[in-house]
Amino acid sequence: MSTLFDITLLALLIACSLAVVRLKNLLAATVVFSTYSLTMCLLWLHRGAPDVAMTEAAVGAGVTTVLFLIAIGRTTAKEK
Repeated sequence: MSTLFDITLLALLIACSLAVVRLKNLLAATVVFSTYSLTMCLLWLHRGAPDVAMTEAAVGAGVTTVLFLIAIGRTTAKEK
């Protein structure tokens, strides 16, 4: 069961990383990047590192996503 969970998480990580690189829409890429970070959080938690998982959730999925969204919002406003 644990091996299947690991393989599923790794497949999701690979799919998210490929999707982030290929997406043209910055907002969609930010959402997929946040999904990648939350998946990494699950992987760290499953591997027995709850401190790293909480840091990944807070910084990777939380702060970084908010900063990306603010940057996208400010740059698209200037383009119009």
